Amino acid sequence: MNRKQVAAALMLMSAASLANAQRATENNDTTIAKRYELGEVQVSASRNNAKVKEIPASISVISPQTIAETGMKTLSGLTATTPNVFMGDYGSKLTSPIYIRGIGSKINAPSVGLYVDRVPYFDKSTFAFDFFDIEQIEVLRGPQGTLYGRNTMGGIINVITKSPMTYQGTSLNLSAGTYGAYNVSGGHYGKVGDSFGYSLALNYRHNDGFFTNTYNNTLVDNLNSFGGRNRLIWNITKKLSVENIASYERSRQGGYPYGLLNSVTGKANPIKYNEYSYYNRDMFSDAVVVKYDAPSYEVLSTSSYQYFKDRQAIDQDFSEQSVYFVNQYQKQNMASQEAVIRSKGAKRISWLFGAYGFAQFFDNNVDAYYYSKKSYDKKAYLHDIMGYAFFHQLTINDFLVKNLSLTGGIRLDGEKDVMDYTYKVLAANGVTTNMKDTTYPAQKTLEIIPKVALSYKLGSSNIYATICKGYKTGGFNTSFERPEDTKFNPEHSINYEVGVKSPLLGNLFYGDLALYYIDWINQQITQPLPSGRGVMLKNAGKSRSRGLETSLHLLPIAGFDASISYGYTDATFTKYTQIKNGTTIDYSGNYIPYVPKHTLGIQAGKTFNFANSTILDKIKIGVIYRGAGAIYWTDANNHHQPYYSVLDGKISFIRKSIQLDLWGRNLTDTEYESYYFEMLPSKFIQTGRPMQLGVNLSVNF
Repeated sequence: MNRKQVAAALMLMSAASLANAQRATENNDTTIAKRYELGEVQVSASRNNAKVKEIPASISVISPQTIAETGMKTLSGLTATTPNVFMGDYGSKLTSPIYIRGIGSKINAPSVGLYVDRVPYFDKSTFAFDFFDIEQIEVLRGPQGTLYGRNTMGGIINVITKSPMTYQGTSLNLSAGTYGAYNVSGGHYGKVGDSFGYSLALNYRHNDGFFTNTYNNTLVDNLNSFGGRNRLIWNITKKLSVENIASYERSRQGGYPYGLLNSVTGKANPIKYNEYSYYNRDMFSDAVVVKYDAPSYEVLSTSSYQYFKDRQAIDQDFSEQSVYFVNQYQKQNMASQEAVIRSKGAKRISWLFGAYGFAQFFDNNVDAYYYSKKSYDKKAYLHDIMGYAFFHQLTINDFLVKNLSLTGGIRLDGEKDVMDYTYKVLAANGVTTNMKDTTYPAQKTLEIIPKVALSYKLGSSNIYATICKGYKTGGFNTSFERPEDTKFNPEHSINYEVGVKSPLLGNLFYGDLALYYIDWINQQITQPLPSGRGVMLKNAGKSRSRGLETSLHLLPIAGFDASISYGYTDATFTKYTQIKNGTTIDYSGNYIPYVPKHTLGIQAGKTFNFANSTILDKIKIGVIYRGAGAIYWTDANNHHQPYYSVLDGKISFIRKSIQLDLWGRNLTDTEYESYYFEMLPSKFIQTGRPMQLGVNLSVNF
């Protein structure tokens, strides 16, 4: 063991010895158990605030306690701790795809929907944002097209931040760790009677970087990020309320710690390229929510807006030579409006009707400089997407027999996609040549997205079966070299799922199990451009994914709590060929890239209470095991990351409103590949982050 591992082990053992010297009390176990009984948690993403155990779908709900205990800083923290959910680290916040049940997209539009405080995040360039002020995260696996429409084939992730109407006070959190990691966050939440609530939360995050570029002995992946969120709620009457939620994040990030693959050792050579690469992003989101609450129904209107601009500057050859360098600029304006009316109360028939519309405008520019020619390729894309939808869902309870519920839903989703494209070459002599200036014919789609589900309540258990359609829009590639690669078509899937949710052993445990089979056509696959410089989307023939996910939660007993979550995904191409250099290559039967076959998360904790101490009220000790793999990186399945695991740990010392945490991540210092790609003839690897140790201080007023 190295010195860091020894220090981590001593830290855990010393705190355990101190805690065992005290007598634990059990006074609050029953109260805590009720809070942790996840089957009773309401899920706002269901659109009708149904409880987890009542919804005929595979769902995970992550509480603020779990977010804090696991040290979750971004959505990537859901990996492994949430079954069949994987968000890799591919070098920067720009490339942050999420995969659920084998469904995801590395470039262009995502295949998993993300909502933050009712604002849709339609572009995955916005997915990697810093967590603070988070109240709850909801993960709904499987297509959610009936209620959410486009690009939710894999599922939905719904992030909810703290409301001043349910939480009041001031919080301050300070964190420091190895590799120059610092995090400062705080918020104030207040209300005036029951009519007005307000909050302001701020966050700053910094790290020096984990990886060194040996070309100039500088750290590659440094980060500076600042964010803020403001929330105002006005209950105008007992029935009518208006809420505004505004958030902003400014991120400056060094990136792309890619090392050339050593063909002898099979590992990455030291990072060694000659030009600094980075990703900068500014992002603003705002939602205005108007709610009218009548005795038998509720009306909810959400008007949202999101703006982001970014710049990616990247040494595209990742070598010591100056071959070519790329600057990519993106700017997005997105506005959406949704109106939903739904029934209230425990009735035999519950219903929901909704209408939705959005407009998304992109202004993208790509400048590639070729050192050998001393010339620029300058490409510009003006990309407009507009859409509308009407949807309905109906649930009939006691359908045919008592305790059997039938849920049916349907959505009409329309979309129009237009792109203007210009391509110019700026030569070394200063002469500009116009290569192309065109407006491509609009892509129009009209989709009907149905869903049907049966749910049967058997005592305290719920058994369900669901069939639903998934849909992801087509679009235009922003990188292409041939006319036939300009656009790609929509993809569709049918998801078959059965599951059960139930307390076990007299409510000592709460567990769930889901089995699924997904059959989809025209899957949008990431492929390299013919030149090898860049990637694009192409439609595969057919694919399928089958698997299961299960989780088991031990309700706190004698200060001990634990949970385990496991996901299995067998996602393969069933019909997929690709032509390379005039030769047809058949990838049928190969695993779909970037998707871990197994995900496993185990969390265990012990709380020691000190009833008569004037120094400490509690000590908490927690460990988290995360495992994922195997992950294949290419369509050819010629390189993969075998199953790997990391171990995290934390010890918390609590006195009234003050908490001190000692934490460690990847305590075993496991080496693994977090990313692999080929840029012919070269192959590159990004390794996972090493062991990191740190301390947190939290104070609540």
